[in-house]
Amino acid sequence: MERLTPRVGIGQIAPHKPMIRLPNGGRPLIDLSLSHNALGPSPRSITAYRQAAQNLHRYPDGEHTALRMAIARRYDIEPDHVTCSNGSDEMIQIVTEAYAGPGDEVLFHQYGYHGFIKAARMTGATPVIAAERDLAVDVEALAELAGDRTKIVFLANPNNPTGSYVPAEQVQRLRAELPAHTLLVLDSAYADYVRRNNYDPGFDLVSDHDNVLMVRTFSKLHGLAGLRIGWAYGPPAIIETLDRVRPLYNVGLPAQAAAAAALGDLEHEEATLAHNDSWSAWLSHELRAIGVRVYPSVCNFILVRIPPDPTMSVPTLSQHLLDHGILVKSLGHYGLPDCMRITIGTEEENHALMDALREVLD
Repeated sequence: MERLTPRVGIGQIAPHKPMIRLPNGGRPLIDLSLSHNALGPSPRSITAYRQAAQNLHRYPDGEHTALRMAIARRYDIEPDHVTCSNGSDEMIQIVTEAYAGPGDEVLFHQYGYHGFIKAARMTGATPVIAAERDLAVDVEALAELAGDRTKIVFLANPNNPTGSYVPAEQVQRLRAELPAHTLLVLDSAYADYVRRNNYDPGFDLVSDHDNVLMVRTFSKLHGLAGLRIGWAYGPPAIIETLDRVRPLYNVGLPAQAAAAAALGDLEHEEATLAHNDSWSAWLSHELRAIGVRVYPSVCNFILVRIPPDPTMSVPTLSQHLLDHGILVKSLGHYGLPDCMRITIGTEEENHALMDALREVLD
């Protein structure tokens, strides 16, 4: 008898293995392994969430009307060019399901977000990976690999976990060199943190083309990672296609309310950005002072490379930090066994991290 088996490609998806979060002597762990907002969510979001909790017995708006209107007002775009999702991860999956399948190729860059390869595997498409240069996206390498079977190109800009970004001019060149039948998806999850004049999250490119989509999230700047809210901006034809594919009630009622409220709290946004700018610079300086290579980052995390030492590997250092109640993200599964990603924490958390690192690296 033939055995039940999953579709081809599913078995190639690496199971998610969350980091072990052991008790820390009764104290909460300092979690710098996930890219949280160190300041938490906006007080307005919390208020809106609590108010929405009075109606948890009701289904949410399946068309995300109020949230799409709030996004449109904030960014001066049309609401029918926007759709929402249960985090940007779901949006990446929806896009791939809508435009790629068996026999198609999904192209992305070497150290790009791992959600890209998972989405390709789940839909039966073939993932194609373009090499990077010193942990930075090589636009020409992406363009050279795009062909007749390439249905989607994913570009994480800025990129997680490297923290690098691709200037707007290079992204425009990439779109110009891709086939017309290929959808360019800009994963701009960390766009809000970028303070560079030569960067564009994707608004201009979407406005000028019918085959570009920008994906965003409320998990980073707005501190709503626990509610899972993402959104996409694209041409109406693409948005209509995504709405056909996505689950109807994919964003909960309190999540929609909290996200809409977050967009109106500019004071919280500025406080978040100021905190990130200040402590990212401080942490980078302190890490370099103890001999750690720090890669330039425009995000709310820092990628570091541990100096070669037969007695000090990343697993050893990660265990040392865990013994001090601190979690960071090891990147061996990205093919970067000597690297770690460290999220910018609170003042107390950042000092605790450096105190623990100096014990073994200073």
